[in-house]
Amino acid sequence: MNNPETLDKSDFERLSQFRYRLRCFLRHSEDICRRYGLTPLQYQLLLHLRGFHGRDWATVGELAERLQSKHHGVVALVDRCEQLSLVERRQGREDRRQIEVHLLEEGVDRVTQIAEAHQPELRHLQEETPFPGWNKPT
Repeated sequence: MNNPETLDKSDFERLSQFRYRLRCFLRHSEDICRRYGLTPLQYQLLLHLRGFHGRDWATVGELAERLQSKHHGVVALVDRCEQLSLVERRQGREDRRQIEVHLLEEGVDRVTQIAEAHQPELRHLQEETPFPGWNKPT
């Protein structure tokens, strides 16, 4: 662990600004999700399904990792999203004991609308706090 004395005032200013911009983005995101009738967690579930690398579905375990949540909490979240006709569970193709979570058409529509609504605030965050691998907007 680094010695706190090695940090100077500018380090704290950068960290403070980063946390502030991140919180502004998250607050804006929460408002957008509510406007589209979802909780922020429901949106994150849909986002992780739509953005899962290499396929259009994920297991509950994989979603729990992406959401940094407990398995049983993600099961309940999937239940709520299933009741809203956003996702469906399917038996695993390779391992029939495993459950795959797939987006339904309504889920694709909602996650797309919400992701599009995030773009202006995301560009603003990107302009103020460039991250490695992100191209600075022109």
